[in-house]
Amino acid sequence: MRESERISVLKGVGEKTEQLFIKAGVHTIGDLLTYYPRTYDIYEDPISIGEIQEGKTVTVTGAIFGRIQVSQNKKMQITTLYLKDMTGTLKVIWFRMPFLRNTLGRGGVITLRGRIVRKKDALVMEHPEIFYPSASYEEKRNTMQPVYALTAGLTNNAVKKAVAQALEQVEGIREFLPEELICRYHLLDRRTAMEGIHFPETKEEFYEARKRFVFEEFLIFVLSLRMIKEREDRAKNHYGFCDQPKVDEFLYALPYELTGAQKKVWQEILRDISGESVMSRLVQGDVGSGKTIVALLALMYTGLNGYQSAMMAPTEVLARQHYENISGMLEAYGIPLKTELLTGSMTAKAKREAYARIEAGEADIVIGTHALIQEKVQYQNLALVVTDEQHRFGVKQRETLAGKGVLPHILVMSATPIPRTLAIILYGDLDISVIDELPKNRLPIKNCVVDTGYRNTAYTFMKKQVQSGRQCYVICPMVEESEALEAENVTDYSQMLQDIMGESVKVGCLHGKMKQAQKDEIMEAFGKNEIQILVSTTVIEVGIDVPNATVMMIENAERFGLAQLHQLRGRVGRGGHQSYCIFMSPSKSKETKERLGILNQSNDGFFIAGEDLRLRGPGDLFGIRQSGLMDFKLGDVFQDSLILKQAAEAAGELLRTDPGLKSERNRRLADRLKHYLSDVMLEMTL
Repeated sequence: MRESERISVLKGVGEKTEQLFIKAGVHTIGDLLTYYPRTYDIYEDPISIGEIQEGKTVTVTGAIFGRIQVSQNKKMQITTLYLKDMTGTLKVIWFRMPFLRNTLGRGGVITLRGRIVRKKDALVMEHPEIFYPSASYEEKRNTMQPVYALTAGLTNNAVKKAVAQALEQVEGIREFLPEELICRYHLLDRRTAMEGIHFPETKEEFYEARKRFVFEEFLIFVLSLRMIKEREDRAKNHYGFCDQPKVDEFLYALPYELTGAQKKVWQEILRDISGESVMSRLVQGDVGSGKTIVALLALMYTGLNGYQSAMMAPTEVLARQHYENISGMLEAYGIPLKTELLTGSMTAKAKREAYARIEAGEADIVIGTHALIQEKVQYQNLALVVTDEQHRFGVKQRETLAGKGVLPHILVMSATPIPRTLAIILYGDLDISVIDELPKNRLPIKNCVVDTGYRNTAYTFMKKQVQSGRQCYVICPMVEESEALEAENVTDYSQMLQDIMGESVKVGCLHGKMKQAQKDEIMEAFGKNEIQILVSTTVIEVGIDVPNATVMMIENAERFGLAQLHQLRGRVGRGGHQSYCIFMSPSKSKETKERLGILNQSNDGFFIAGEDLRLRGPGDLFGIRQSGLMDFKLGDVFQDSLILKQAAEAAGELLRTDPGLKSERNRRLADRLKHYLSDVMLEMTL
């Protein structure tokens, strides 16, 4: 069996199952082997009921106490039992599993493993794994079991079986890292690492396997950036830009003055777009530092010079928000430029009309989502692309968009403050500008870190804010086990909050299982203050701008990385009113208090990013959601900063001793890089 063969060669993977795998992005045996576990279930020693804590996944053993009950709510059947040991009693619930009433006997001793949540002030174990008889837990005790990302119909067991079979039967998992790199950085070979990442027997084995693949991922990424940079440095600037008095008039007419940092970055952009080579610049700024106005100046300057520009946002809500804000400002200040919105949810007729206006050059500034880079979109004279760093538009979509004109100027806007040492590596293809100064009229957000006993006080505070005309967010953490469970948690929480707040307050909810149109509808209602409190998972993280929202309450704050918590906090403090962020955590550990204390004492994203880097340790790989920056499969730029620096060092050495990677010893690495570059839609000769 070869890595290039279709997944259907595996025993037990018929046509139906193959389609489920394809839906998850797995087409070949090679795809399957790099379909790494999302997390791991660690089967630790059981604890007593008296020791359980909210937010933890634990194993408990006890006797079934009383009758097992099955009840029906609006959407599903809920099975409830009570488990008792010498230290207390625990309520346990399952969704859509009524048959348990017949399979589990009253008084029987069972072992359960699941997450502890708080429901109406009581701790509950939700939808746990069952070991009955209790002794069956011994087989899994002290093991690590892989947990994969799943699509509807695809079970974790099916993925595990397929991976185990592929590992057993595949011929020679191909090594492409040069031997000298494997030795110098003490990396596992690819075959050993593949077994260790899917089926680790110890945490140490997992760490070593993961280190190998993170290094590999970072090395390929950094090599590709260096090659893009080399090509773009050679790309001539074919656009003739000249000064535009209307831009100066616009700046003079604004009701506020740009900060010193904004002025400096605008001058750097002007210098770039008038230079000999095309611009490739990253503007890095903290939440609320005023990046959007700088982007608007660049879009305006390009349009007034007779060229088209495109601005790409990661979501439709954000694209529409940019479109309305930019169109409104251009009209208000008498700037004679036409804007066009282009998103995936527009009707076919509306899209056709937009395509025609773009191709005819009637649209000066085109704002949208990934719909901007579809084949049907033809620009007349595209000279500037402004993108967001989310999902690394920098490498993939950016290059496709670049193919729609002579190589345009590129401006990448990043709201993720990262220490400069990392930024230089991660954005090796871009020059870096930093807006490190907040507008003078911004009121700093007031923060507090509290335990769950403060929850009712927080609700009272939120209700007072709503009565004053303000709005609030409540963030529930992602549920690793399943999207369905996550949706259930958010829905339950919002219903509970609605009951507490009463009819005068409208509580809405957002979660990952909702269709995009549904999410957009709810965000629109929140933007119009038709919803006063929004309960959500982290889907609101990216760029939502509701200036009237003044309270952000984050449940189980200990389960997020600091950088992500800072991004979430940035959803408030965007208007003229005092804003507040409440970090709620049941954890009493010293480490958690130190981490969250950093957010309590500072609103400076760059300081927080540096502290995040300092405090991260290998243990954070379990339980804390990582930053998600750059959309790497395994690597996390904060968590793995040391590996990132090693990969950058290795990439520099490789290109210094073998430019273009043309030697025999680097042939396989060059092939792998070529494959990666074709994946990201680049046409480049190695």
